[in-house]
Amino acid sequence: MDVLFKTKKLAKCCLEERVMSKALGARGSRKLKARLADLRAASDILQVHRGRPHQLKGQFAGCIAFDLDAGRRLVVEAVAEPLPELPDGGLDWRNVVAVRVVFIGDYHG
Repeated sequence: MDVLFKTKKLAKCCLEERVMSKALGARGSRKLKARLADLRAASDILQVHRGRPHQLKGQFAGCIAFDLDAGRRLVVEAVAEPLPELPDGGLDWRNVVAVRVVFIGDYHG
């Protein structure tokens, strides 16, 4: 699966070890690298089981979050035009071949 980034700042945090370590610490960096590797290795997001993936509501409705550490999450959204839909109108994640990182942090406050 392709992994893209919403901003240059998120890309730097995910791709540059020094920036990642400063932002997340050793444990958070290790978990972020593992989740990104899991996503890149998967043919679809439903194959990723580590990090307790869960769909979000509210501010990040339609996104999936993965646990990192200390309450922080990696939040991704589907990248496709048009977005693949299920018969009930929901997003068909099995047919999403690319995701975009939209947030890394604690969205609970």
